[in-house]
Amino acid sequence: MSDNAGDQVNGELRSLDDEMIAAEAELQKYKNLIESADNERSRLLLEKAEADDEKRKAEAELKAFMDSEEKLMIQHKRDFQEVQKEMESLDLVNQDLKRELDDLRKKLQLKRDESDSLQRKFKIQAKIPVKTVKFIRGLETEEGDEREDVVASVFTVTQRPSFRLKGGQALITFEEEKVAEQILRLAKCSVTCDKSKMDVKPYSLTLDPSVKFEVHIKVSKKTIKFRNAPPTLPEERMRDRLELSFSRPSRGGGEVEKLEYNKSNGTGRVTFVNTGVAENLALRGKFCVDTGSDVVVDVFPLYDYQLKKFQTYSGAPNRTVLLGGIQELMDEEDLQDHLEIHFQKPSNYGGEVENIKYVPGGKELTAFFCEDGIEKAS
Repeated sequence: MSDNAGDQVNGELRSLDDEMIAAEAELQKYKNLIESADNERSRLLLEKAEADDEKRKAEAELKAFMDSEEKLMIQHKRDFQEVQKEMESLDLVNQDLKRELDDLRKKLQLKRDESDSLQRKFKIQAKIPVKTVKFIRGLETEEGDEREDVVASVFTVTQRPSFRLKGGQALITFEEEKVAEQILRLAKCSVTCDKSKMDVKPYSLTLDPSVKFEVHIKVSKKTIKFRNAPPTLPEERMRDRLELSFSRPSRGGGEVEKLEYNKSNGTGRVTFVNTGVAENLALRGKFCVDTGSDVVVDVFPLYDYQLKKFQTYSGAPNRTVLLGGIQELMDEEDLQDHLEIHFQKPSNYGGEVENIKYVPGGKELTAFFCEDGIEKAS
């Protein structure tokens, strides 16, 4: 019985040892789990700390970005406002420039109209008749100004003052200036024409501007011009052919000093060594050039024109009065006679009439004046 009790005790001790071993193993297991949990917790805390740092950095970057964006928005708004102000200012400047441009265009148009008007007034359109010029004396020239290779001449052109007379008007010139002054003081003049009367109105007269100038002409004794030289040969060969032809006395030419030729338009100039050749060829007007076959070219003198001493003047004739509002109560000659009779009478504030010209309705006439009155009407 004692042996059984000892075995039982030994068994219980072994069981306790096993339980102790198991408990220690379980305890070690929990210690490992706790250590692992602590490690995990430490890792998580570290990661959380890192995440917090990243979050703070991100928040700082976001705040900096938002601040920067706000500053950019403010700057953009400020720049936009400045640009708008500048655009408004430029619009105002543009409007001012447009107004100034319009004003300048209007002024330019006025100047052009004025220029056109002056050109029409001063433009001389007249056919000058061919006249034989008689040599009287040589011109006095300054020392060193005289040239033997040109013929110089001076023509003085004087435009007579004129006035365009329209239908129903008349010009009357008195012998005395005071008579014209008396007539111009009247508001109207009642003229009797047989059994009828008409009122005519006197006006002072302003003549169209006139001009006077000198035309200085120099004609070369050695050089002539030619044209219609066809480009049938290369330019150098054509120039040589022209010079050779103009050098031949048999063709009317002479020794050539210089020749100029323009192939594009077939024109040129020839300068001869001696005088006389150019004059003879210019009088002929034609010259035959040998280019392999005979070609006729036109030749003409070389002129040099200069306009000098250009003067303009205008004025009003003191003894001439313009009469307007004349009615056609009778034929032209009778009506003109009645006007002359009326203005000759001192009782009508008139006086001796030097000249009178009446233009009936539907017609026009140009009256030319000399220093003493109406010279010619046409």
